[in-house]
Amino acid sequence: MTAFPLAPSANAVRDTVRRLAAIHPGPYRVVSCYLKLEPRDKTRGKYLIKMKNRVRQALATLDREGLERAVREQVEADLEHVRRYFEEPAQLPRARGIALFACRTLDMFDVIPLPHVYRSRLAVEPVPLVRELIALEREFGVILVAACDRTGARFFEVTAFDVVELPSLIADATRTGKFHGARQAKRGGVLAGGFGEHNHHMRIREEKHRLYANVADHIYQIHTQRPLAGLVVAGIGVDAAALVPHLHTYLHDLLLGVVKLNPKRASPAEVREAALFLRDQRERAWEQAHAEAMKEGLGSGWAVNGVEAALKALAKGQVRTLLADGQNDDARIDDAIEEALRQRAQVDVLYDDTARRAVDGLAALLRFRR
Repeated sequence: MTAFPLAPSANAVRDTVRRLAAIHPGPYRVVSCYLKLEPRDKTRGKYLIKMKNRVRQALATLDREGLERAVREQVEADLEHVRRYFEEPAQLPRARGIALFACRTLDMFDVIPLPHVYRSRLAVEPVPLVRELIALEREFGVILVAACDRTGARFFEVTAFDVVELPSLIADATRTGKFHGARQAKRGGVLAGGFGEHNHHMRIREEKHRLYANVADHIYQIHTQRPLAGLVVAGIGVDAAALVPHLHTYLHDLLLGVVKLNPKRASPAEVREAALFLRDQRERAWEQAHAEAMKEGLGSGWAVNGVEAALKALAKGQVRTLLADGQNDDARIDDAIEEALRQRAQVDVLYDDTARRAVDGLAALLRFRR
């Protein structure tokens, strides 16, 4: 069994995906499972209820497939292994989702924590269904987190499978203590502290602006070397957002938000969690935008709505973006997602209530008109 920690290295996950993708059909079947583990999925054990239902459906499907006895027994054992695994919450990784692949014949039971999954689904196929993993890394890209205070900045690269701290920036040396006006109380009978205190605070402010300008320039240099998919700014109190006005114009559209984190004490896990939270918020906005685009495209023939219409568009290779209702249990939706991934179409599973109401199970934005 291979079970990765909360944030496995990207290379370790890629190695696992390559190994899974290299498996060819044989006298066996592979159980592929993607499971959502967000807070709403854990409420009253919803994830476990959904998974038990999918295991039950998979067992019922076996009766209709006419598999050889040895293969059927292998699949039944793997499904039972999967069911038992999910019944032990302590075994589950602390992540928003997981991918699981099981095949007793191949001595395989791999569990990979994920930042999110499209929707909870389970399939029994001749080979592992790894397309979602491949698409996830490509769509997620790199999110840069810049955590600043007046002494310097720490930088973290957050990817679908990893978080890595980059070299830091340290501010120019300065006197960091408070202004001591009493030491300059009177010179020749004139109180001099007010003017000196003003200069002290002005110097501190100038040093801050100089640091933020350097940090912003450093972020821009990182972006030119490896294009970013998102940017998060972190800090303490009112200074948390002080970096934002200094960012290059090109970077403003990438800004996912500002979070309150102590730059000196924040752990990579805390940084990653903050970045994922802001990315989830941005995804809800993307869902609404896609739903609106679908409604606008219906009249002009650039979109379809409904399970049957979306499946027909997939069969013709028309789909540019597949929109799926994340709460709809129609089994055809899982098959449609896998087919869309095979065609390298974008997949957007909708969980925002407003966006979901616009979609009749499935919908699609098209590459070419009907």
